[in-house]
Amino acid sequence: MTEALHVRGVVLPEGEERDLWVVDRRLTFEPVADAETVAAAGWVVPGLVDAHCHIGLAPGGPVHDPAELHDQARANAAAGALLLRDAGSPADTRFLDAEPDAPRIIRCGRHIARPKRYSPDTALEIEPHELAEVVFREASGGGGAALGSDAPAGEPHLWVKLVGDWIDRAEGDLTPLWPADVLRAAVGRAHAAGARVAVHTFSEEALADLIDAGVDSIEHGTGLTDDTIARLAASGAALVPTLVNLANFPGIAEAARAKFPVYAERMTRLPGTAPARVRAAFEAGVPVYCGTDAGGMVPHGGVAEEILALHDAGLPAEDALAAGSWAARRWLGHPGLEEGAPADFVVYAADPRADLAVLRSPVRIVLRGRILA
Repeated sequence: MTEALHVRGVVLPEGEERDLWVVDRRLTFEPVADAETVAAAGWVVPGLVDAHCHIGLAPGGPVHDPAELHDQARANAAAGALLLRDAGSPADTRFLDAEPDAPRIIRCGRHIARPKRYSPDTALEIEPHELAEVVFREASGGGGAALGSDAPAGEPHLWVKLVGDWIDRAEGDLTPLWPADVLRAAVGRAHAAGARVAVHTFSEEALADLIDAGVDSIEHGTGLTDDTIARLAASGAALVPTLVNLANFPGIAEAARAKFPVYAERMTRLPGTAPARVRAAFEAGVPVYCGTDAGGMVPHGGVAEEILALHDAGLPAEDALAAGSWAARRWLGHPGLEEGAPADFVVYAADPRADLAVLRSPVRIVLRGRILA
């Protein structure tokens, strides 16, 4: 048995002040004698969630050094993000599951894309006729080294990550990567293997086929229109809009303008319309969740900024917080503050529902039943 901990505070989302204890790294509401009180007041929030990040990507490209991968993971934990959905990485990060200061990680495996239609050295690059079989292999654990991944074969993925659109050099703009019938077959194979499908998409053109194919989450979704929002709401799929990454779009546009002016104009336009599209999706009933797109151009540890950005886009404060905490945990299959649940929570000095900026300053983080230094 590990040392027992005691916390008293207002427990969210219920909003009731109560006591909770940590015994053997799990939560209980039954009193435990001689437990160490580590927070006597405050607001207790289920561990925050970054549902779109990349442990194993950095501004210079893929990262494989274990120390750097550990640093990326720790940056998220230190910000209160205790559950991550790694939305595509070429690195084998499974060693982090044994690190007490690393968040819990749900992995999507590697991105799946067409040849030369994604960032170099990052994705499994295949042709359309291979998509259904590769998706099935990745979902069922038969991928890995046989498909060019660092990770050995044998780890099934709860999620698979597709690249839905990317710049087509011949067209000079974003275009869809996969025919509609190929997408339907691939999503069906993923679901048969027990996995869900997340899809990167910026453009307007790719969305209808992706939604109609039955994908489970739209990542970024900057090209949503009234029609595709309605389709998305009817489908039950989620939106993870990664709003903090919009600040990088102007730089991406300028870097490409000389060679791809049409693409540059699109990337310049999208940041101005994306927040309103997120608000419209939320109001239409689309589940919206917090994801930063950390790795690459976005630093790790920005979960609070993304929750604030969701609020700025129009989500009420409590809904924005839920999108980065208890609602996102439920969506990803992880419990919140429940009897017997793993002890992953954050304590704040003030009510984050009244001022989301409080999320920038956690006063106590408990991860895997231990106080995070």
